[in-house]
Amino acid sequence: MRRAYKFRLRPTKGQHLRLQACLDDHRELYNGALQERRDAYERTVRRAPGFFGDGRAKMPVRYGTQSAQLKEIRSVRPEMARWSFSSQQATLRRLDKAFGAFFRRVKIGEAPGYPRFRAAHRFDSVEWPAEGDGCRWKPEAGRVYLQGVGDVKVTAHRVVEGRVKTVQVRREGRKWMLVLSCDDVPTRLLEPTGEVVGVDVGIASFATTSAGQHIDNPRHGRRAADKLADAQRVLAGKKRGSNNRRAARETVAARHRKIANQRRDFHHNTARNLVGSYDVIAVEDLKIANMVRRAKPRPDPDTPGTFLANGQAAKAGLNRSISDAGWGAFVAILRAKAEEAGRTVIGVDPRHTSDRCGRCGHTAKENRVSQAVFRCQACSHTAHADEHAAHNILRAGLALLAADQAA
Repeated sequence: MRRAYKFRLRPTKGQHLRLQACLDDHRELYNGALQERRDAYERTVRRAPGFFGDGRAKMPVRYGTQSAQLKEIRSVRPEMARWSFSSQQATLRRLDKAFGAFFRRVKIGEAPGYPRFRAAHRFDSVEWPAEGDGCRWKPEAGRVYLQGVGDVKVTAHRVVEGRVKTVQVRREGRKWMLVLSCDDVPTRLLEPTGEVVGVDVGIASFATTSAGQHIDNPRHGRRAADKLADAQRVLAGKKRGSNNRRAARETVAARHRKIANQRRDFHHNTARNLVGSYDVIAVEDLKIANMVRRAKPRPDPDTPGTFLANGQAAKAGLNRSISDAGWGAFVAILRAKAEEAGRTVIGVDPRHTSDRCGRCGHTAKENRVSQAVFRCQACSHTAHADEHAAHNILRAGLALLAADQAA
């Protein structure tokens, strides 16, 4: 099993400056490699439309080409040679991955953005792809060695298990964090409880279980909306490029981070409680990206160039609430904790879990009388809407589990 451990770094003043220099040099490498690819594309593709013919490479400059240039760059630029060669290769792979994602989305008909140059506040991490190559984790000393930086103190609040695979240093505001990705992490199996549950996520209640438990939605984003709006308003009034604007931007980022940390902590606690109580957990396999997509415009056939109301203003509020709840992150955390504990999480098709009667099977959107009430129009069965949906989710999840076991 693979797991990541995140710890706080405690660099000295000199190490802080060297970490920042490491980040700046890797950002320069990333931007330089991106510029080279842009120039090559302009020179050999746009000026030669037949370049993408049979047997031709997708791009005139790729990762292999740029990685082979690192040795020459390090000989010409001594300041670049102080950092790990493998970490610089990882930065080039990062750019190559961005281009791979760009072309993949182009092929499936989406409209992706072209990889962008990274400003200082948009490049905040460096990775060492192999522990022992330019970096070394020293758990006994509570430190990590980074080439060009030295031994940096680490606040390791938990024991690192498994084999350290990769090391990443990340800047979060004025703090530095260490992320250790480990393979062969042992599982921590929990005793079976013999209990199963279906979980229906929502807005009014973050989660409702088939056992009748209602987990309140903390709405961290909404509670902090006023403070965040004040900080963003201050940022908007600052002159671009000024030190005051930089400080205001850090304030906005810090408030966003606090909201994200609160939301993540809530997800971890909720997932841990569910995993500790149930052997099988059924959840909806929601396509959240589709749920928060903007409403399609409705052209007015009587007045060309104008549009009819499409409900986007109301949907924008719903989209904010969905994003604030963070259902996707919660399910990902739930799956990870279930894997570690030996539990089973089943994703079910969300269609008709809310409007299908669990007693007679009648399916109609009119069955959902209100946010809180379900009343079947065929058999008059009445129940709490979210609890009824959770029972449908559990029933579908157990059916999928039985089918998998029979196969």
